[in-house]
Amino acid sequence: MSEDTPEIEEQLPPYVIEGARSGRSGCKTCRRKIEKDTLRLGILIEGPYGTGYMWHHLKCSARRHFDRLEEAYELEAWKEAKVEPQNLPALEELKKLHEDAEVKKKERRALPYIELAPSGRSKCKQCSEPIEKEAPRVVLGREVEFGRQIRTTPINVHPRCVAAEVQAPDCAHDPAELLSQLRANSPDLASRMEDITEEIGALG
Repeated sequence: MSEDTPEIEEQLPPYVIEGARSGRSGCKTCRRKIEKDTLRLGILIEGPYGTGYMWHHLKCSARRHFDRLEEAYELEAWKEAKVEPQNLPALEELKKLHEDAEVKKKERRALPYIELAPSGRSKCKQCSEPIEKEAPRVVLGREVEFGRQIRTTPINVHPRCVAAEVQAPDCAHDPAELLSQLRANSPDLASRMEDITEEIGALG
């Protein structure tokens, strides 16, 4: 090949399904490590440092990226694997994980809201003290940075600690609108709302 002839870049397949070759890769969906030999889906992307794969646990991809996983199955992406996947589940089995995840997503309550603590194991994220079983707890959103993304994570707070928590720079709520949002999102506690909001006190 002459110096004037450009090298032909390797054409990477759009998807790879394989057993993880090591325990060093991380799942881009759940942010946990993908252990060696664990089934994973690679989705080809063009990044700032070149072309490569973003890896996901196979079951995580079923829950969050089922359309991409379905394409990978149609292309029989396991044939591209350097480590042959073992015990590959049927697509219908993975589709059920996706459907269950969609149901849970629809049932997920909108933040912020108030609920009764189902046990005495949770702690207030503001004061670090336990929240007693059946005691009202306020579920707020706290903004957390993951790489270049900002995600809102639910946290549990005593009603008396809400005023301090909403002043935190990573709180996801506007103090001026919080009480009305809590009322709208907590209809099951309407009969106790006056006492709870009195404990919360003035905000902002």
